[in-house]
Amino acid sequence: MAQNELADILIIGAGASGGAVAWRLAKAGFSVVCLEQGQWQKPSEYPGLSDDWEIRWRGDFNYDPNSRRRPEDYPVNDRDSDVTPLMFNAVGGSTVHWTAHTPRFHPSDFRVRSQDGVAADWPVSYWDLEPHYDLNDRMMGCSGIAGDPANPPRSPRPMPPLPLGPDGVRMANGFEKLGWHWWPSDSYINSVEYDGRPACNNCGLNGVACTRRAKGSTDVTYVPEAVRLGAEVRTGCRVYEVTTGTDGRATGASYFGPDGERRHQPARAVVVACNGVGTPRLLLLSKPEGHPRGIANSSGLVGKNLMFHPYAMVTGAFWDDMKSFQGAVGNIILSQEFYETDPRRDFVRGYTYQMVRSTGPGITAAGFSLPPVAWGGKHHEEFAERFGKTAILAVISEDLPELHNEVVLDDRLKDSNGIPAPRVRYKTSTNTRKLLDHGIRNARRVFEAAGAHKSLVTPLLRAGGWHLMGTARMGDDPETSVVNKYGQAHDADNLFIVDGSLFVTSGAVNPTPTIQALALWVSEHIATTRGDLKASAN
Repeated sequence: MAQNELADILIIGAGASGGAVAWRLAKAGFSVVCLEQGQWQKPSEYPGLSDDWEIRWRGDFNYDPNSRRRPEDYPVNDRDSDVTPLMFNAVGGSTVHWTAHTPRFHPSDFRVRSQDGVAADWPVSYWDLEPHYDLNDRMMGCSGIAGDPANPPRSPRPMPPLPLGPDGVRMANGFEKLGWHWWPSDSYINSVEYDGRPACNNCGLNGVACTRRAKGSTDVTYVPEAVRLGAEVRTGCRVYEVTTGTDGRATGASYFGPDGERRHQPARAVVVACNGVGTPRLLLLSKPEGHPRGIANSSGLVGKNLMFHPYAMVTGAFWDDMKSFQGAVGNIILSQEFYETDPRRDFVRGYTYQMVRSTGPGITAAGFSLPPVAWGGKHHEEFAERFGKTAILAVISEDLPELHNEVVLDDRLKDSNGIPAPRVRYKTSTNTRKLLDHGIRNARRVFEAAGAHKSLVTPLLRAGGWHLMGTARMGDDPETSVVNKYGQAHDADNLFIVDGSLFVTSGAVNPTPTIQALALWVSEHIATTRGDLKASAN
């Protein structure tokens, strides 16, 4: 499509949700343009093929854009936040270097108000999203096994689960001794060859970026299929405004192109897929006449109710060498024994345990979830206690929405194009702290049952803001939400949001499968009810 030619659908962001929407709407015959501020990534240039991969994991492949500082990144003012927001700007977004641990929300996660008297219910249910969860599992490639008693019955996964390994078996036995739930993790990592992509070789680097393309990221799943169907993906495009007409409807977006020149892409509809920090930033930057608080913000809730999944990390040390640096890093087993509200506890909602393996020698020494190995006479002894002999239980806590946790525009910090950067204000709630402390105490019991000789605790992982949710929530009431059940802005019927900003509550599991199921739900609605957005209808 030529520059400035009217597109049916303009998608801003080519990550987990933007890629899914691009595929579904291109398949439905819409003309689709996707603007992505990052670039296509080349597996041949990933850290895993170089000896300095651990240095690069802390450098140009760091999860934190403030540390990574690639040209396509924007800074985030996180000085007022207990948790550091993490993201990756590229075709594929953060799925390029996620661990691809992919459990689903529970049905209860969509009705927290009705069930537990807190937060709010979603305008959609698990059952609304179930077929889209299933479709996403097929598109991304899910390894797992049916029958988990903590979740509703499900259709078979496309692939069998990844191997547990000796460390996974050890931890499973610990849960078994306590009589607590555990189950092999669902993973968007190939356990066998799938869709022309090879199986995982268990190198342990899936948390950086997969050189083999065995990990399902949208740059190797949805986006190439969308391009094959006619969608156009433009990289190096930094959007700074969603534009509107006199009627308040979206008309496209203005952006800085790769050459630094200002450009505009017109469209019949705009889909925003910039994550739970980037999306409110863009909406607040877009201030059409009569909307000084930003587009789609008549409720005043854009940027409000920011949720993370605050993590506590408990590391268990074992005497024997389990070579726990081998295998997928966070895709072994999970436990949802304490997922639902229990009135006997002094907090509501719950948490998931995700087992995490140890890392390579460099990051083991520098510290992943623990402080660095101390210098001095006991350096080698302490290193030997950790390397290959540890396992981690990450306590993934549900985080309830609170108005004071928010994303706003910073009045000083700007990106390289002079666009105001986001400022994040976030404080861990009393409920979350009680929940994490409960998880820490029980994790110690699991490690003791599993045979660990000691356990070490990180009460709150500051650099743990992988999951960005809630800042443009969906709902039926325009006064208490930003978009409706189909991701459509209450203030403009041709503006849609499809990322984690939509979330009403956070659940206690990694959100990406739910983000993608919602993106497919929204795009299905557009494809089947919004023929007015096609060129052929105009």
